[in-house]
This record gives sequence, C-alpha cells and structure tokens, in this order.
Amino acid sequence: MLQANDKDELRVVMRGYRARNERTAFVPTLGNLHDGHLSLVRKAKQIADRVVVSIFINPTQFDKAEDLAAYPRTLDSDLALLKSEGVDLVFLPTAEEMYPVGSAARVEVDGISEILEGDSRPGHFSGVATIVAKLFNLVHPDVSVFGEKDFQQLMLIRRMESDLDFGIEIIAAPTAREESGLAMSSRNNYLDTEQRNRIGPKLYQQMQETREKIIAGERDYLALQAENIKVLNDQGFNTDYFEVRNASDLSVADADSKKLVLLVSAWLGKARLIDNITINI
Repeated sequence: MLQANDKDELRVVMRGYRARNERTAFVPTLGNLHDGHLSLVRKAKQIADRVVVSIFINPTQFDKAEDLAAYPRTLDSDLALLKSEGVDLVFLPTAEEMYPVGSAARVEVDGISEILEGDSRPGHFSGVATIVAKLFNLVHPDVSVFGEKDFQQLMLIRRMESDLDFGIEIIAAPTAREESGLAMSSRNNYLDTEQRNRIGPKLYQQMQETREKIIAGERDYLALQAENIKVLNDQGFNTDYFEVRNASDLSVADADSKKLVLLVSAWLGKARLIDNITINI
C-alpha cells in the first residue's frame, strides 16, 4: 500500500494509474476508521482497478473547535485496516497542505446546505463541499463512494459534482449497522455500554416502526414527527429533529409523496447520532 503525504506525491501516483487506463475509485474519510468505512472500501474494490483513500481531519467542517480537538486520531490502526483491505494508495495531507496560508476560496451548495444538518451545524456543509471538491481535483477518480448513512451529505456531493462538472460517478453504499441496528459511526465511541447496546439502537427501531405506520397508510407527518420526538426523548435522547422528507430533494413530504426518507438526529450523552431510512409507498 502506497502512502502520499503531499499533493505532488499524490499526483505522481495518479498519473501512473491514468497512463495504464486503470479505473480508480476514491473514498474520502476523516480517519478513526470502523467497519462502516471499510464497507465503502470493499464497494470501491468491486467497481475499480485501484482504490484510493484519503485520511484528513478537515477543520472547516467542524462547527465547534472542541469537537475538532476531540476527534480521535487513530492513524496507525487506520493504516493497518486499509492495508488489510488491499487499498492501493492512502493520501495523508496536513491542514497546511490542504489550506495554505491565504487560502480564501470556498464551495457553497445553496438550498440543501441550509436545512436539517445544515441548520443544526452552520458552515458544516461548506466545509464538506470545499474539501471534497479539492480532493476530487487532486485525485481525479473515475468514481467516488459515499455512505447512505450521511444521506444529506450524499445528496450535497451529488449536486456539487453535477453542477461543477467533475465527471465523477458518485456511488452510494448502504448504511453499515451494528448487530443491534445502531448505525456504525465514529461517534459511537462516545457512548457508554448501556447507551450503545440498549438505548442507541432504539433510534433505528423507532424509524422502522414509523416506516410501518406510513406503509400502512399514516399520512399526518407532522403528528408522526412530534410523536417520535417525544418517544425518543422519553427514552433518553435529546432529539434535534425527526423528519419525513421527499427522498429526491429533501423537500417537506406531503400526502402525495411516493418516495420518502426518514431522517433523525439526536444526542445521546456526548454523542450526536444521525440515521435515516427510505420508504417507497
């Protein structure tokens, strides 16, 4: 497994892949890898000749300095995991490499950046869009793989890719879950044993119950949302939002909507958990 620590090293390797007409898949990460990340790598290996992974704790997507400082740095174990999965190249830039002194350009994706996660975390999606655009320009992959767990982020990346004509195919990989149903996330490390094994899985269970109600004919989505927030809060969560939206554009769903997505964000102790499931009526 090759490692590139700066842009020039990365470009040399990528030029070699392109010269040999090797199809390249790219998986950007923040590090602190778990099996959810590795599922993206495995998906990438299925669809490309070469797999490139970046590990970069991007400061511009953290809305709180303390969250950035607290994000786990587990580089040695991350590299061991990626090597075991047969990754071809890991890009390990520094913040100074990605944001040189005087760097001023930012990428904004209007509309989708201001709702749900964007409303709760101002500036977050500008940071995401900017770093992904920069990485796309450096790696020039044929495809890039993102997880469906971050549903809104996936939609934002697809919109940015299309609007800015990167020519990169964006592939979605299913949400990886623990046996309990809890969506895999680096944030799960902040949960104690009871939160992780007993309380946290109720988030997914509540979405599944809501999906069954909608399939059975329930269409009062405002009432459903309020009911679910109360239920989750009574179980120990501090719910940020529980929303029924149109899966195509995250607009507010109505009784005529046919393809929906349930999106939830809730604090459990020190961890802010997000999850989603789609529904076809």
